Amino acid sequence: MNINKFIAIAFMLAIGACGNKKESETTLSTTEIVNGITTSTFKVWGNCGMCKETIEGSVEVEGVSEADWNTETKMIKVSYDTIKISLDQIQKNIAAVGYDNEKYKGDVGAYNNLPECCQYIRRK
Repeated sequence: MNINKFIAIAFMLAIGACGNKKESETTLSTTEIVNGITTSTFKVWGNCGMCKETIEGSVEVEGVSEADWNTETKMIKVSYDTIKISLDQIQKNIAAVGYDNEKYKGDVGAYNNLPECCQYIRRK
């Protein structure tokens, strides 16, 4: 295999692993309450495992008991105590670290400081 072909294949693999992918605008937001714990699911734009760490880390705050962002569906499932934190505040926390969600556009400065592979296609 010649070097140009090798470089082209490596480049395509790198882009596919963490590149800007076309994101669906479809969302399936839900909220349910079971045994006093509220669980909400909503869309958060992002790309990769590093995005997952940042998004989930942004909601590691008092009142949030669990958060799981899915890199494929771009949906986060958050379980929280509404006496300690609101869904609105959770969405603001995510936007503050640069990630658009259904309610808030990510902070521009934070977005610009994300690693290149985490700079997803911005929502409208």
